[in-house]
Amino acid sequence: LSLVIVCVSGLAVGMVLGLQGYHTLAQFGAAQSLGAGVGLILIREMGPVLTALLVTGRAGSATTAEIGTMAATEQLDGLRMMSINPIHLVVAPKTLAMICVMPLLSALFIVFGLGGGYLVGVTLMGLDGGTYVSSLRAAVDYYDDVVGSLLKALVFGVLLGLISTYRGYTANPTSAGVAAATTSTVVVGS
Repeated sequence: LSLVIVCVSGLAVGMVLGLQGYHTLAQFGAAQSLGAGVGLILIREMGPVLTALLVTGRAGSATTAEIGTMAATEQLDGLRMMSINPIHLVVAPKTLAMICVMPLLSALFIVFGLGGGYLVGVTLMGLDGGTYVSSLRAAVDYYDDVVGSLLKALVFGVLLGLISTYRGYTANPTSAGVAAATTSTVVVGS
């Protein structure tokens, strides 16, 4: 549910970072470090955090609303009557999906962000493409930066999966209760 918004937002954030970073670095004669600046900002912090915020607003709220609506329409009670645990059938798969998909979405956000920075730096500002890529490769450490970024995204996925499914499962079985649970998921998740 969040694929398009994550990719478009990553591209836009990368373009803004490329534009602002180029002008700032050019003042100090360090425009050749644009790739390193954009890459480190996106990989270390902004990629996982902004992806988590976007997924919270899109998929987290949808998950809460879906499970809350199932509680309001007594579908979860129907599962219990058939001796099917709704935690195992409804909640656990959605939580696991959120955990698995968050690092992938974060990686996509970062890739599109790096592409946006490249697009602005090379196409609009006239920086050499090889300079952008080589400064990026020299600055980014695989274990410290990339693995750390994916670990942050995984933790955010665990938190968001647990928050969104818990809020939906414990929502008051009314339309107002589902709306309140959905809102609280976005607030707490953010």
